[in-house]
Amino acid sequence: MLRLLSIINTLLLFLAPLASFAQADTTLKPNIVLIMADDLAWMDLACQGNALVETPFLDKFSRQGIRFTNAYAAAPVCSPTRAAVMTGLAPARLRITNHIPDRPEFTPSKASYTGAEMFDYLAPSYTTIAERLQAAGYKTGFFGKWHIAGTGIGPNGEGDDKYYPENQGFDLNIGGCIYGGPPTFFDPYRIHNLKNRKAGEYLPDRLADEVCDFIDNAGEKPFFTCLWNYSVHWPMEAPKELLKKYETRTGPGLNDTRYGAMIEALDLSFGKIMRHLEQCGRSNNTLVIFTSDNGGFAGVSDNRPLRESKGHIYEGGIRVPLLIRWPRVIKSQQLNDTPVISMDFFPTILEVCKLTPEPLCDGISLTPLFSGGHLSRQSIFFHFPNYAWHRSNSLAGAVRSGDYKLVRHYTTGELELYNIAEDIGETNNLATKRHRLANRLNHQLSAWLTETNAAMPRRLP
Repeated sequence: MLRLLSIINTLLLFLAPLASFAQADTTLKPNIVLIMADDLAWMDLACQGNALVETPFLDKFSRQGIRFTNAYAAAPVCSPTRAAVMTGLAPARLRITNHIPDRPEFTPSKASYTGAEMFDYLAPSYTTIAERLQAAGYKTGFFGKWHIAGTGIGPNGEGDDKYYPENQGFDLNIGGCIYGGPPTFFDPYRIHNLKNRKAGEYLPDRLADEVCDFIDNAGEKPFFTCLWNYSVHWPMEAPKELLKKYETRTGPGLNDTRYGAMIEALDLSFGKIMRHLEQCGRSNNTLVIFTSDNGGFAGVSDNRPLRESKGHIYEGGIRVPLLIRWPRVIKSQQLNDTPVISMDFFPTILEVCKLTPEPLCDGISLTPLFSGGHLSRQSIFFHFPNYAWHRSNSLAGAVRSGDYKLVRHYTTGELELYNIAEDIGETNNLATKRHRLANRLNHQLSAWLTETNAAMPRRLP
């Protein structure tokens, strides 16, 4: 018996440090910074291959963690993607399938169908990632463009605040309202919940300052912040020195030199936040996600080699940059070609914060990819049954499975099948040649539309 007690005591002495380490590890809650640009195209960063722009801070950041080459926005326009990020639910399930508000005038005059019925707000009944983290003791802050909050517009962006970030799990909301784009990028901004501070100040710089102040005010508490920049959305406005710098930069990569200036200004504001995390000693345990809400706007960006642009379900409308860094966990210099989508951020954040999963989620945690693992998911789906503001898109759905992508045009039933790995520009339709594969993916899409109870386009009388 004495020998047994001696063995037990020895084991307890050995295990005690391990137990302390485990306890310390679980109590060290990671901070979360989710930065989403507006209308930033897949090829709009230097690290993504654009030779005309300078994005040194994002380029450096891309080397410090994982750069994803097959990342997708949940939709080819902003509001559905934003709602999907907040809830982990697909736009089809949420029935937020177009930029808010959807309008009858988006339907072309000779169309035989109009867009699907949808909601013009994210209902408070949905559980947001901010609400989950707030309940877990996180200090939560929202900065920038919200655009999932009703349709009533006041003279300075006022809407029904029950749909605003402060009523969806955020302790602080600066600038988040119903605006899809700011009246101007320079102070005075004319945004009712963003106080004017200094005439002529540039909006990305101001929002970066607000984020840095929020981090400082969090104290010892873990924090979750969403910086959803209004950049690089219209209007095309940037500081004079950057406009001057880019005025001769034309060619593949930019359709508007002002756009290049806006991209670099966005990068500079991003760099300000990364430097602040370093200076206050919070960088090592902060998971930072940088992405975009949809593809680039055709009038200013150059989406080549991708097909089409914002408002289309082809790659140019939905493929986006995605960079993730968490120095304490994620090794640097990683390049990952796994197809991932906006809904994945919700379960990923829950897992890294050691919180229980939601009972219903259309995303999957990306944490296996942090250490070189793989995801078990076979397919990701898209549903865009509404006309965008430009009225030139098809009402369509799509499924990406492995190297292949199927597009179904809802009003005609026409199918398109592409090998995205070999044909990133979607130029060679394989639907007839690979009809069995096309039919299989089409059945997958049908089953998913049924499971999510997706609203479909409506035939006009």
